Amino acid sequence: MACGMKQLVVVIALAWVLSLQEHSSSVHGKPQVPCFFIFGDSLADNGNNNVLDTLAKVNYQPYGIDFPSGIATGRFSNGRTTVDVLSELLGFDNYIPPFAFVNGSDILKGVNYACGAAGIRKETGKQLGARISMGRQLKNHKIIISRIVDILGKKRLAQNHLNKCLYSVGMGSNDYINNYFVPQHYHTSKKFTTEQYAEVLINQYSWEILKLYKYGARKVALVGLGLIGCTPSAISSFGTNGSACVDTLNIAAQLFNQRLVSLVEKLNSNLTDAKFIYINSFEMGSGDPAAAGFTVSNVGCCAVNEVGQCNVDHAPCKNRTEYVFWDGFHPTEALNRITAIRSYNAFNPVDTYPMDISHLVQLQINNPATPAT
Repeated sequence: MACGMKQLVVVIALAWVLSLQEHSSSVHGKPQVPCFFIFGDSLADNGNNNVLDTLAKVNYQPYGIDFPSGIATGRFSNGRTTVDVLSELLGFDNYIPPFAFVNGSDILKGVNYACGAAGIRKETGKQLGARISMGRQLKNHKIIISRIVDILGKKRLAQNHLNKCLYSVGMGSNDYINNYFVPQHYHTSKKFTTEQYAEVLINQYSWEILKLYKYGARKVALVGLGLIGCTPSAISSFGTNGSACVDTLNIAAQLFNQRLVSLVEKLNSNLTDAKFIYINSFEMGSGDPAAAGFTVSNVGCCAVNEVGQCNVDHAPCKNRTEYVFWDGFHPTEALNRITAIRSYNAFNPVDTYPMDISHLVQLQINNPATPAT
């Protein structure tokens, strides 16, 4: 425990140092990669759900209270998401725009396809309404690729551009919290054991990641599942039976993560003209939150509704930097910053595998001549 606390204190110092650099990297030079493409769920969604008929929509106050100008953009947090902070660390002048609203040449710098309630499986999140699954996000990416070809004029130029981009892919949480562990809406828990389900998810995921590779992705960060059993909503819904968190959910997440690490190893072995890394969200979420300055970790900063989101126009807590969670499921900007910094520049060897994002973007990868679509 003492070792874990010491490491988290180091994170605080690192976060402070990097906070001085975040807004200067783009001023003193171009971004470390020409483009950043984001696939994921509500942890990365920055407005795509605003145009969907779904309960998983947060384009209202108090969401965004700590975002620039206090705008509720559709981000499931009080401020920036992890990928927002990553875009700053990478040196981008602006945050990567959501697919729903991007236009013109802005797509050359990347697109955010993430969607709240979405998962690897198509049916995941259906009880909340419309959503954009990983498969559909890939279809949206193909649309963007065709537009990039049109802008650059040639498929070869588009391919060279796409090969240099960073791709962040974080999926799977909803396949548990909005599928497997919601038996009143889904039959997956009756059909599969947790081990079988993890295998089924990874098999489908691997096919989708290979499709992303086919579309030109050569630098890919695969984000593992966090401690889904430690969210305020999980604790209130399932109870902990004396534990700090809901162990069954966390064990399921670990089964998925173990297979995701194996997938990363397999991809790196078979696709030598690309590099895939694993972001160990589970490990980053472990340890003593108090050592990182958090005083509240079992409830969210805002009062929530029946789906675990903040009540509309309800005043949240004032000491938001002391809370791990913003609502029933999603981290505060304070935690998102730490997660992004550790993903970008790992100070603990188990934070990322086999390297962190800062080293991934520096890699010079020789790519064969392959079409952009």
